[in-house]
Amino acid sequence: MASVLLRLRPGRMILLLLLVAGAAVSVFPFYWMVVSATHSTDQLFASPPPFLPGGHLLHNLAALQDSVGFARVVANSVGIAVVYTVLSSLVSTMCGYGLAKYSFRGRGVLLGIVLATMMIPFQVLLVPLFQMMASVGWIDSYQAVILPFLANAFGIFLMRQGFLGFPNDLIESGRLDGAGDLRIFYRIVLPSVRPQLGALVIFTFMTQWNSFIWPLLMLNTEDKYTVPVALNTMIGLTHVDYAGLMLGSFIATLPLMLVFLVFQKQFVSGLLGGALKA
Repeated sequence: MASVLLRLRPGRMILLLLLVAGAAVSVFPFYWMVVSATHSTDQLFASPPPFLPGGHLLHNLAALQDSVGFARVVANSVGIAVVYTVLSSLVSTMCGYGLAKYSFRGRGVLLGIVLATMMIPFQVLLVPLFQMMASVGWIDSYQAVILPFLANAFGIFLMRQGFLGFPNDLIESGRLDGAGDLRIFYRIVLPSVRPQLGALVIFTFMTQWNSFIWPLLMLNTEDKYTVPVALNTMIGLTHVDYAGLMLGSFIATLPLMLVFLVFQKQFVSGLLGGALKA
């Protein structure tokens, strides 16, 4: 490694060292979270703090399960995030397709309204949305967490931009061959926007998985808590189980990493397919 660095020009050597330092700074918090999950809370506050894994992982896992029922909480979050991702991606994709490929009066105004909703702070919507959920009796239910945010303005705009580049002649050819609008959409148009769809799935899943304020307001039963809400209950007035929090946070990052890795491959393959077609 040293010989390779010596053969580099000074400018490239400095750039490489800066990149290595930046990578180390970025990775260290995650490494510290993993190490902290294997120690007790008392050991984390020792001087000097431990920088190598310890032997309290199983104990912390059992304590985390006893404290918040973490296996059930993870299952709740996975179910909510998967259902929301599927439904929201479907709604965003179909809305984006309609705004991109259908000509109707007021289309530009409707698109402007959709984009304008992105400028409204989420906190402004909390009270009216809470009143709406209470009026229909959906407080402490999963549908109250999922349904109000299915129409995502960012997702609609992202998919619309992807559909704009699709040739209208192919859509007309499909109609001449007798295919209906839904068949044209799913069989002909949708495969062409795999990169945008992969990015939308990653963004949507991460947004719902990390959502905290809205599930905290909607869910009152501990058996229905999501991961962020359950971890928040571990912060007490006089005692905080930091080792358990670190372990719970580490486990909570694993589904995000898995989803990103799965759809990253799809994202790259979609880009290469589009390049070959071009």
